[in-house]
Amino acid sequence: MNVLILGSGGREHAISWKLAQSNSIDKLFIAPGNAGTQNVGVNVDLSVNDFDSIADFALSNNVNMIVVGPEDPLVNGVYDYFSNNPKLSAIKVVGPSKEASKLEGSKEYAKEFMKRHNIPTAGYESFTVETLEKGYKFLESLQAPYVLKADGLAAGKGVLILEDLAEAKEELRAMLEDSKFGEASRKVVIEEFLDGIELSVFAVTDGKSYKILPNAKDYKRIGEGDTGLNTGGMGAVSPVPFANDDFMKKIEDRVVKPTIDGFAKDGLIYKGFVFFGLIKVDGEPQVIEYNVRMGDPETEVVIPRIKSDLLDLLKGVVDGDLDTKLIELDEQSACTVMMVSGGYPEAYEKGKEITGLDKVKDSIVFHAGTKSVGDKAVTAGGRVLAVTSYADNFKDALAQSYKSIENIKFEKQNFRTDLGFDL
Repeated sequence: MNVLILGSGGREHAISWKLAQSNSIDKLFIAPGNAGTQNVGVNVDLSVNDFDSIADFALSNNVNMIVVGPEDPLVNGVYDYFSNNPKLSAIKVVGPSKEASKLEGSKEYAKEFMKRHNIPTAGYESFTVETLEKGYKFLESLQAPYVLKADGLAAGKGVLILEDLAEAKEELRAMLEDSKFGEASRKVVIEEFLDGIELSVFAVTDGKSYKILPNAKDYKRIGEGDTGLNTGGMGAVSPVPFANDDFMKKIEDRVVKPTIDGFAKDGLIYKGFVFFGLIKVDGEPQVIEYNVRMGDPETEVVIPRIKSDLLDLLKGVVDGDLDTKLIELDEQSACTVMMVSGGYPEAYEKGKEITGLDKVKDSIVFHAGTKSVGDKAVTAGGRVLAVTSYADNFKDALAQSYKSIENIKFEKQNFRTDLGFDL
């Protein structure tokens, strides 16, 4: 099979790394890819949202399957673009339809879906600039802290958790009247705050059956002890120690199965990955959010723990016979530590040369924000490298990643040294 992966981050490098190991792979293309993906496949200079150019490339290179990494092309309808065109419909897309992608593209849509299918989640209401006064009253009816979410995609920055009522009202006004998050905050979802510990659960589905992938926990804050600004993720741990068999059974029965059944009941076409952002409250799982693709950096610990052939699994997704496929998981823990540019998540410099990658022997280095300049790898993003290691427990796996990081150097590099502190 010839496969094209869309995306350029650590998630796409991890997926590429795994697919390259399949006996069924002939050619593997990554668009646009990074300095790491070129070691497992062929990078192609294409934008993930340029569907016409992607289609031209896929046709001229006999691509059989497209695996979509980031959310933007899914929300923009890449699945429908291929499946609705007779010339392209033989090229199978791993990802949900445009309508199903609203589960990530609209917080309100996701909340209504959960309510309709009795999936546990926080109470909420939605507001627009026309109903701003009602939004103030709804905030007054809640206890602090107050949770405000931009309805649309805001690159992971559209969620505010505030302790002060006056500040919450002012932020609601800024989101709706001043378009603080652009189009994404034309509508704002206000929900009750859930107090607990978070985790991510992943599944892959053909729209009827599903396979649950390894769970993970990521760390979003830039600073030690989960302080400072939110980032795209500073590292991840899998499996999550508190997610024992009993808790995972609750998640499957109350969240995963009703979600997949809900796709069928609502007539949603969904052939791809499902990310369940969960929180454990008083021993019970509640859904914070859906993503319609794999998370990052969780992918860099989830994918390495899949022992079976990922391409065969994805064939089951697009062919609709996922229930016939086997999935085998590694019992070991996997942990990843994200090395980031100095200054991230605020202003940072790019183009810093990365050295020492060849000295890393006992970890896997997934490239996130890198590019090749001649024979050198240089920084090209805020999150630069994800250093992943295996061990019998997460503490030893983390220790190995930190040991490997000692070999890697680029100017002003930064990483958290306390991942797993809360476990």
